[in-house]
Amino acid sequence: MPKTKYVFVTGGVTSSLGKGIISASLANLLQARGLKTTIQKFDPYINVDPGTLNPYEHGECFVTDDGAETDLDLGHYERFLNVRTSQANNVTTGRIYQSVIEKERRGEFLGKTVQVIPHITNEIKERMQLLGSTGEYDMVITEIGGTVGDIESLPYIEAVRQLRWELGRENCIVIHLTLVPYLSAAAELKTKPTQHSVKTLMESGINADVLVCRTEHELSKDIRNKIALFCNVKPEAVIQSIDADTIYDVPLMMLDEGLDRVVLDLLTLPDNLEPDLTNWKEFLSRLKNPKQRIRIGLVGKYVELQDSYKSILEAFIHAGAANEVKVEIVSIHSEHLTPENCTEKLEGLHGLLVAPGFGSRGIEGKISAIKYVRENNIPFFGICLGMQMAVIEFARNVIGIKDANSTEMVEDTSNPVISLMDEQKEVENKGGTMRLGTWDCTLSPGSRAHEIYQKDAISERHRHRYELNNLYLEQLTSNGLKATGINPETGLAEIVEIESHPWFLGVQYHPEYKSTVLAPHPLFSAFVQACSQYAKTKN
Repeated sequence: MPKTKYVFVTGGVTSSLGKGIISASLANLLQARGLKTTIQKFDPYINVDPGTLNPYEHGECFVTDDGAETDLDLGHYERFLNVRTSQANNVTTGRIYQSVIEKERRGEFLGKTVQVIPHITNEIKERMQLLGSTGEYDMVITEIGGTVGDIESLPYIEAVRQLRWELGRENCIVIHLTLVPYLSAAAELKTKPTQHSVKTLMESGINADVLVCRTEHELSKDIRNKIALFCNVKPEAVIQSIDADTIYDVPLMMLDEGLDRVVLDLLTLPDNLEPDLTNWKEFLSRLKNPKQRIRIGLVGKYVELQDSYKSILEAFIHAGAANEVKVEIVSIHSEHLTPENCTEKLEGLHGLLVAPGFGSRGIEGKISAIKYVRENNIPFFGICLGMQMAVIEFARNVIGIKDANSTEMVEDTSNPVISLMDEQKEVENKGGTMRLGTWDCTLSPGSRAHEIYQKDAISERHRHRYELNNLYLEQLTSNGLKATGINPETGLAEIVEIESHPWFLGVQYHPEYKSTVLAPHPLFSAFVQACSQYAKTKN
């Protein structure tokens, strides 16, 4: 077994170029060649994790099986590789400094002045090699967040420089993702931003081995040669990354560009196996050749930024392809919904998903939307807060508890059908203290959930503080809203459904986190199928 090889992916010119997608695509190709591959993300912000960040700030917070609140790129890694990530796959500057300061307080640096170099960079290097040191992986791909030249990224770039020297260039390479913009006034592509970005990287002591150039237009051979000449890379190491119809096209585009072959050559690894992408190509074929189109409403509080619901949107893509259905997502801001305009806003939809979230803003809009689809027998799927709002709506409008609410919204509500979990009542710190990670759930035989999962017990990922109040469970059940999934340890409801409704299901957990290209989540697949059947009745 060869020693672990390391690939570092940096970015320049601008953010949002797609380092995560390029990293995941490369990992996908290497995995398809039989190499055991994982990806990790190093974020330069000082938050210990993104758990306390507003979705408008940083997009979705992705949760791993072991309860780590991480960057949304880890979702891409799991979706592309069908391999679970963990706490070790996402590291922030906050976590690095927290660890070093704790060591200093324990006296591990006794007598030494603690400095960025070597103490912070040593901590970074240790984390960069943590997954590789397990012996489980042939390749570890590390995405460095931000762009070169950022003050906060400098310790990471310096750590990479040191590692390249310590491990050798045949064991550690750098891929630099940059931009080749098209100036319409001049009608030409410009390479100068790429040159300046590479120069900035070189000023930190790193020569990029591979350049991946994001562009809206094809790069000619002359432009590639020019970039290679001025940036000290081989022409074949100038990789074009042109805008794609879907992110799932990118692995095949990188295969055509030869990215995986260039990487294998630089790392002195054999290139004797063609990647097996049969299943991936079948998925793309189904995705691009749907037999039906449906419209599903996504009611949320952060719909202005699509990254806020990234895993949900991708799970619909996976489920749509599995059902050979094109799912058109109609984003609906919950603050804009009222009992009076629900018909206008929601008619014509074939299903409705009410999304997760925190806080009281837009809550009444979610409740109004749920009432509309419940009464009109439109397929409904509620996730986390979406499930809680379904419980409140049912309590108010079916049972008649008009002031039913959540203690998250009204702390002293007289009818807290949703309440703070007991173990959360003494919690003061907000970061990393929610109910997080994988928890077990026992399914009721004969329920829709049991029919979908085809299992008696499941485990799913959670991220919440509030739960259905068991004091109201009997009243809810006797009126038709049944808890069909129960956590065996706590006795808390994880799934609710209305048997008399064609498809009405809410879950306290986040099924979207576990959906991947090759293993669409069964709840999303079943929901899309139900929406598809409903659409056929309307045509």
